[in-house]
Amino acid sequence: MDHEWNDSQPIYRQLRDRVVAMILDGVLKEGDPLPSVRTVAAEYRVNPLTVLKGYQELVSEGLVETKRGLGMFINADARLLLLQGERQKFLGEEWPRVYATIQRLGLKVEELLDAASDRSPSDAPKSNDAKEKPKP
Repeated sequence: MDHEWNDSQPIYRQLRDRVVAMILDGVLKEGDPLPSVRTVAAEYRVNPLTVLKGYQELVSEGLVETKRGLGMFINADARLLLLQGERQKFLGEEWPRVYATIQRLGLKVEELLDAASDRSPSDAPKSNDAKEKPKP
């Protein structure tokens, strides 16, 4: 996973988004543990409180639960909850811009479908190919 940070968003939020992406991609599944706060902080060279804040957002969203003395684990149905929320977010925020661009460029449905089918397999997101779980 990328170790670079984007200056347009707080690091804790980017950590949260990376975990969300791993859940959506199927890299992290129901019941899987999150890497420890200390491990992530050391690997990414960030303050442990920053990692903890990102993890706490996941807890408050109901995606992760804390098991005292054991760590944090992905909740049941976390992926389903995320899919519902991310779909709504895409349709409400991103799709209007994408649709406007399609209209502005005069693209036809056939052209879009052809472009999507022309993508090489290496361009497609990989969800089940991970043998080892990357850290967020």
